[in-house]
Amino acid sequence: MMEFTQQPPQQRPAGDGKIIYPLGVKEITDKISNDEVVKRLKLVVKTYMDMDQDSEEEKQQYLALALHLASEFFLRNPNKDVRLLVACCLADIFRIYAPEAPYTSHDKLKEIFLFITRQLKGLEDTKSPQFNRYFYLLENLAWVKSYNICFELEDCNEIFIQLFKTLFSVINNSHNQKVQMHMLDLMSSIIMEGDGVTQELLDTILINLIPAHKNLNKQAYDLARTLLKRTVQTIETCIASFFNQVLVMGKSSVSDLSEHVFDLIQELFAIDPLLLVSVMPQLEFKLKSNDGEERLAVVKLLAKLFGAKDSELATQNRPLWQCFLGRFNDIHVPVRLECVKFASHCLMNHPDLARDLTEYLKVRSHDPEEAIRHDVIVTIINAGKKDLNLVNDQLLGFVRERMLDKRWRVRKEGMMGLAQLYKKYCLHHEAGKETALKVSWIKDKLLHIYYQNSIDDKLLVEKIFAQYMVPHSLDTEEKMKCLYYLYACLDTNAVKALNEMWKCQNMLRGLVRELLDLHKLPTSETNTTAMFGKLMTIAKNLPDAGKAQDFMKKFNQVLGEDEKLRLQLDLLISPTCSCKQAEQCVREITRKLTFPKQPTNPFLEMVKFLLERIAPVHIDSEAISALVKLLNKSIEGTADDEDEGVTPDTAIRAGLELLKVLSFTHPTSFHSAETYESLLQCLKMEDDKVAEAAIQIFRNTGQKIETELPQIRSTLIPVLHQKAKRGTPHQAKQAVHCIHAIFHNKEVQLAQIFEPLSRSLNADVPEQLITPLVSLGHISLLAPDQFASPMKSIVANFIVKDLLMNDRSVGNKNGRLWTSDEEVSPEVLAKVQAIKLLVRWLLGMKNNLSKSANSTLRLLSAMLVSEGDLTEQKKISKSDMSRMRLAAGSAIMKLAQEPCYHDIITPEQFQLCGLVINDECYQVRQIFAQKLHVALVKLLLPLEYMAVFALCAKDPVKERRAHARQCLLKNISVRREYIKQNPMAHEKLLSLLPEYVVPYMIHLLAHDPDFTKPQDLEQLRDIKECLWFMLEVLMTKNENNSHSFLRKMVENIKQTKDAQAPDDPKANEKLYIVCDVALFVIANKSTSCHLDSPKDPVLPTKFFTPPDKDFVNDKEYLSTEAKTVLQTGKIQQPPKQAGVLGAVNKPLTVTARRPYTKTTTIDTGSIASTNSQPSSPATNKSRDVSSEVSETEARENEENPVITKAGGVKKEEAAQTSGKKRAAPASDGTENSVSTNPLAGSQPPPNKPRRGRPPKTPAGVATPNKEAGATKGGGAGRGRKRAAPAQDPASTASSDPISGKTPKQQKEAGPQRQIDLQR
Repeated sequence: MMEFTQQPPQQRPAGDGKIIYPLGVKEITDKISNDEVVKRLKLVVKTYMDMDQDSEEEKQQYLALALHLASEFFLRNPNKDVRLLVACCLADIFRIYAPEAPYTSHDKLKEIFLFITRQLKGLEDTKSPQFNRYFYLLENLAWVKSYNICFELEDCNEIFIQLFKTLFSVINNSHNQKVQMHMLDLMSSIIMEGDGVTQELLDTILINLIPAHKNLNKQAYDLARTLLKRTVQTIETCIASFFNQVLVMGKSSVSDLSEHVFDLIQELFAIDPLLLVSVMPQLEFKLKSNDGEERLAVVKLLAKLFGAKDSELATQNRPLWQCFLGRFNDIHVPVRLECVKFASHCLMNHPDLARDLTEYLKVRSHDPEEAIRHDVIVTIINAGKKDLNLVNDQLLGFVRERMLDKRWRVRKEGMMGLAQLYKKYCLHHEAGKETALKVSWIKDKLLHIYYQNSIDDKLLVEKIFAQYMVPHSLDTEEKMKCLYYLYACLDTNAVKALNEMWKCQNMLRGLVRELLDLHKLPTSETNTTAMFGKLMTIAKNLPDAGKAQDFMKKFNQVLGEDEKLRLQLDLLISPTCSCKQAEQCVREITRKLTFPKQPTNPFLEMVKFLLERIAPVHIDSEAISALVKLLNKSIEGTADDEDEGVTPDTAIRAGLELLKVLSFTHPTSFHSAETYESLLQCLKMEDDKVAEAAIQIFRNTGQKIETELPQIRSTLIPVLHQKAKRGTPHQAKQAVHCIHAIFHNKEVQLAQIFEPLSRSLNADVPEQLITPLVSLGHISLLAPDQFASPMKSIVANFIVKDLLMNDRSVGNKNGRLWTSDEEVSPEVLAKVQAIKLLVRWLLGMKNNLSKSANSTLRLLSAMLVSEGDLTEQKKISKSDMSRMRLAAGSAIMKLAQEPCYHDIITPEQFQLCGLVINDECYQVRQIFAQKLHVALVKLLLPLEYMAVFALCAKDPVKERRAHARQCLLKNISVRREYIKQNPMAHEKLLSLLPEYVVPYMIHLLAHDPDFTKPQDLEQLRDIKECLWFMLEVLMTKNENNSHSFLRKMVENIKQTKDAQAPDDPKANEKLYIVCDVALFVIANKSTSCHLDSPKDPVLPTKFFTPPDKDFVNDKEYLSTEAKTVLQTGKIQQPPKQAGVLGAVNKPLTVTARRPYTKTTTIDTGSIASTNSQPSSPATNKSRDVSSEVSETEARENEENPVITKAGGVKKEEAAQTSGKKRAAPASDGTENSVSTNPLAGSQPPPNKPRRGRPPKTPAGVATPNKEAGATKGGGAGRGRKRAAPAQDPASTASSDPISGKTPKQQKEAGPQRQIDLQR
């Protein structure tokens, strides 16, 4: 490096010293022309170029010339060639005289270097003839590091800034690598050998990195990048200082680039993270700023830094990473949104960080902001589409959850995202079988969405099924193979959803067909009304019901005007329409309804929704043939079943089930000899389910077999006869129905089955009775005119007398209330079928001329009264008695669906039937409730049977109560909707309006066997629970002033008498008390119930006497104390005794043991549970915990426990001092003993009547054993009966899903909910 030293005197020319020029060069003055100056300077340049530092003589000789070249004449010469040559000379002079420059004046040096810098601008034009000289100048300066002389100058920074600006401005894509290298050498030497980089100089480098400049001059950007990389150690401190002032101290005035700090940080990080070693902690400080917009800017920046492809910032700077993750929970919505968007890039570029992100994405998937939840799904799905290994099961689980989001946009994104993953990995197998297995659950979960109420969800599932699960664009064979194996792999609920989907589409096709049929009729008011009804129903099956109604009216108008459109639509819904024809029809209809001038056409979109739902895009005759071929291959063992992940047996069974479902929706497509031949093969298979499905397909599709396929007919008849006589019960049923449906000479065929079966009935061999009873029952149902009379003698002599009234075998006395179907004794199975036969026989006759129905109802009632043991010989087991009770209750309910039998069912028989819903056996309650719900929701049962659901308030199992409430909601909405849609329904309001259930409910509760003491507070509280269970659902909305209508109805009941016992004062008092409780509940829950009722309620005469004008009942039947109890739900208990009793009754806690009670026939009546009944849902008082016992069913029916939440074992209330016994936990797995109260021996409490069965003796002696779950106040613990000791400890433990919990002593906790701390 050159230094400034004082020149020795001998080297300085004298004032009159002569300038010596190189040989051949004349004097250069301003007197000569420019061309001459250039010519002479070139020789001077040549001379200096040839000189080196060792030429001392020449250096001394040309010193004066060197000084002369720095004169004003040369430095300010207007000629650029002169300036360039002078600059070259000066550069060489600095090289030759190094390390001592010949110029001593600082001002002169500054002027010289600024002059040289200006000449470097000539580098810009590489095509210039002088470019080589410019390059030589640059090379010389870089090699000698001439600019380093300037470090001694006070204002050297000005020179460097000018130099840097010049070099960054001239660099372009025509320069070769040497030019860039020399520029870098020149600039890096200034940076690295100086005392530091000033902010102005730093700005000249950094400005090239900001996006605007970067895009303008890519070469300047690359030059700046390389310069920074080369000088990272030196320049890092200067960069840190700059960012510190801007970010931390907020001094934005330090640089014009302050507003670009985040862009600069991103660029610098990409160049070399070491440049920002000191800056990153400052970003952590900024992340915690109070300004949301500032946090957002930092988050955007860090998202790019962390998410960059090769970034290791997250691992190198964990504190910053953790601080950044914290912004996922930022209060500012845009910040959270930005974090979620970042996660997508991060998952793709840094799979190792997925674990860190998972927890934060979980929280954001529940974000209150819809856009954020939506973007969480987009983030996960995008990563999954790139590579499924990038997203773990937990992340996919978040998407699965969001399919049930409250917002449609989020649900749609989740469903579509998972559908795309399914198509990519399961359908196309893009990543192998293991990956496909990882997302195989998607198909089930997508179809489960079809259970949602929203029509948008249903439509999207249909679209996904048609485009992603079984793409309709595939050719028929591929499409059906896809469907065949999909159906075989679906879970039960998904199969039901898919079946429901086809059923809905078929129903909609039927509605459109009916609409088109109406168009063929002449115009009339009736026709118009019918058309309007169809349109409204169709609109309900389309999105946005309001708009759909308007658009369907418009569509109907277009249909009326355009015959060609009608023909196209008729073809589309024709049973013979093929998939290809369907696509063509949809295109044609769409084209006709398209208006080119409209950019958006919501009307057309709505019609497209309809067409998509009704167009048969999957199933036609060709498709059914392809499915049958696949089925044949599975039967022959030549299919790819194992490759597709299913066993051949599963494939065959699922294939038949699929065909069975399609036989309902597309029966015409089955009509071919080939299809029926294959089905006949299935009939001969050993798998009962397969044969049953095949028979049902024949039943649904075989109407033309007799006329068009005689060969199939002759083969089918003997098979059906054989199945009806010796097949399984289900096969027998289907065989009888199949014969009835498809053969013209059905009477002959059925007689050929009936006669041999009726002759061979033998009660001593019950195993062989079941199928004949099923066949005979269905024959008498389908052909009552032909077989009603012969059936009467069979019923009287065999069914009742020989079978039902005799117990030939002794049941298994294992004490269980329910066993699996396989364990039920053949005799009981035969008896159950005998009861069903009775019902079918009566339903076939549809009249009671012979009074057979009365006899049957008395028989069924006797069966319920006797708890299922009709003979009362105690031979039958507990579990078999449960089956008989269920059969009897279901039979009464089935008969009630026929009007002629409903009229003869007495109130007592109705009550007995209804009380089955409170049976001691969980499964009986569950199955009965489901049958009741299905019949009610189809409007098959009279309204009074809906009152039975009120009794579910007493069910000890929370899930059963919840199910009953859902059933009520559904039934009420169905009835309200039916009334709205059917104008004629207003004439039948008494049997349809949900509010009319209240009189039946009040009457039913007044005759509740648990309601024995009218003023007993606990019993009143139970009555209130049952009333509120129903009224809460009815009073959700006050439509048409329904609250006052309810009040008026109850008040009217008080002015009548109980028609069941009009002269019994106690019965009437109970009725009035229930009315008062109902009025109390209505008044407490409604502020508008005291208004005038718009219409006068009508009361059912079967249950209430007509009001007597002379009878005015204005008495208040509820005491003040009773009202307080009803209001608060709390009953004041007498103080408990302490001492021995408390100690004895305190349960022991034995881990993994459940308390069982050992009951004996002598002692059962005294072992009453102390469980109390749930209080009002309107109060905060917790239910006594035993009423919440979700595992009661597991306890009472050990064989089939219902799965409940972990921690379901609740505490039991401490025994009261009334002398009741209490169950202690079992000390081992073999026997469960009873802890007896030593004080209870003197006076045991009286036995309570069994739930749902009235006393058998007129003296009112209690029936044996009310189930032991009853409360002390009158048996509110309906259905709760202590199970007998477990005979098999191993099976008990294994079948009990929650037996690992320890029962604990329950304390009175006031309104607080009990919490299982062992959870």
